[in-house]
Amino acid sequence: MSRRAATLVVASLFILLLGLAAAFMPVPYVALRPGPTSDTLGKLGKAPLIQITGAKTYPTEGHLNFVTVAYQGGPGNRIDLFTALRGWLDPDVAVVPEETIFPKNVSTKKVEQENTQEMTNSQESATAAAMHELHLPTTTSVLVDSVQKGLPADGRLRPGDQITAIDGAKIKDIAGVTSAVGARKPGQTVTFTVKRDGKESQVPVTTVVSPDKTGDKAGKAIVGVILKEKYQFPVTVKISVGDVGGPSAGLMFSLGIYDKLTPEDITGGKFIAGTGTITPEGQVGPIGGIQQKMVAARNAGATIFLTPTQNCADAVAAKPKGLRLVKVDTMDGALQALTALRTGQGNIPACPAK
Repeated sequence: MSRRAATLVVASLFILLLGLAAAFMPVPYVALRPGPTSDTLGKLGKAPLIQITGAKTYPTEGHLNFVTVAYQGGPGNRIDLFTALRGWLDPDVAVVPEETIFPKNVSTKKVEQENTQEMTNSQESATAAAMHELHLPTTTSVLVDSVQKGLPADGRLRPGDQITAIDGAKIKDIAGVTSAVGARKPGQTVTFTVKRDGKESQVPVTTVVSPDKTGDKAGKAIVGVILKEKYQFPVTVKISVGDVGGPSAGLMFSLGIYDKLTPEDITGGKFIAGTGTITPEGQVGPIGGIQQKMVAARNAGATIFLTPTQNCADAVAAKPKGLRLVKVDTMDGALQALTALRTGQGNIPACPAK
């Protein structure tokens, strides 16, 4: 072999080795894939996924599945370039920048804790939405979840305090608190009526201007508390989902609760899946990972997919064959669409084609 040929062989091998090494280098991306899907009318292990006590429940048929997205990668467990490239070529996988899932300066543990809390909150909201649709009485309490250090409420209000009034005006929900405080000018004093350890007291707190200079709180008065709502329902609802986080199963939880508490089978025996956040009033909101969730639903056997209106455009562009998209804005709208599907009468709103 000539010197020139030997040099080319060595150079080629060197380039090949560099390429192989680069392919297995960690990259700051996360691969999103279709995740597990569970039937809210079925069981998780041996126990019903949704358990209701304190009211008569009815047998159900069909499926009302919530769907999830599985992810691979993240800080401390990054995927390699080869995995990322393979994901980019797979139509069922989305490869996104790491900070999309794990914001900078936020630990993986913190993200997981937030996802768990969002799941808990979504179950509460879903139960409230079902009670609202069933016209069953629900009472709401506003509690202090946490107090921000260094802001006026620090040392004045405590986690667990129930806020019943502000400046003597009764409070029913978080919106009432934020509206009352936000209506003040920074520097003015707001008097909170709180229940603490079974006793009610008046707690004056002086407001300050919000440090947020770009959001909807910019320039407004704040006291530095994070609030949460606690509901008291006429029935007891327990939802078990295992190691699943996030708020996107809210709509399907609310439909599952409703179905169990009503004699009519709302699915008509069909395999229905769906997604969407939900408010206590039954408003359905958009979610992430719609493409992977539709694939998960179709792979599980779903033929109908309840789709938040704001996700319709992306859903239509990636709809799997054999899956019918039904557009939903509210829980009531979802129930009307399911009635139309079951009876063959009425309007079935569809995600518009591009």
